[in-house]
Amino acid sequence: MRMLTTNEVAERLGVHVTRVRALITAERLPAQKLGRDYLIREADLKLVEDRKPGRPPKSGANGHSDAPAKGKK
Repeated sequence: MRMLTTNEVAERLGVHVTRVRALITAERLPAQKLGRDYLIREADLKLVEDRKPGRPPKSGANGHSDAPAKGKK
């Protein structure tokens, strides 16, 4: 059983290490905490490999928020 660091997992999934930590916090990716770091079983990567890339669409009917963009009136 090979254990990977959050940096190694991020590289394999093509995401930032912050996203890996978010997956761990959301309990979508099991991990063991070792000191201040997390270790992830290589086999557990299968649990998140089929995730949708990018952010989910906004909740507005057309996918756009009714609020004006920052800095625009």
